[in-house]
Amino acid sequence: MKPGIHPAYEPVVFRDSASGTAFLTRSTMTGEKTVEWEDGNTYPVVDVEISSASHPFYTGTARVLDTAGRVEKFQRRYGAR
Repeated sequence: MKPGIHPAYEPVVFRDSASGTAFLTRSTMTGEKTVEWEDGNTYPVVDVEISSASHPFYTGTARVLDTAGRVEKFQRRYGAR
């Protein structure tokens, strides 16, 4: 890679505001706030609205839609035309 043209790829803590969990990973994102992690080091923190810890698809709380009822409703409205 050419030096000086790529953003810094450093450890960052992503904190989920919905569930309160935090993940330490590497990213090019940075935050103004910092947090002391479990290993005793201080890392920049980025607050996110939703992550795999709180997203309904990953937590298993996703709602199942009634697709059969919607198809029947569509057929009643527009199927006879």
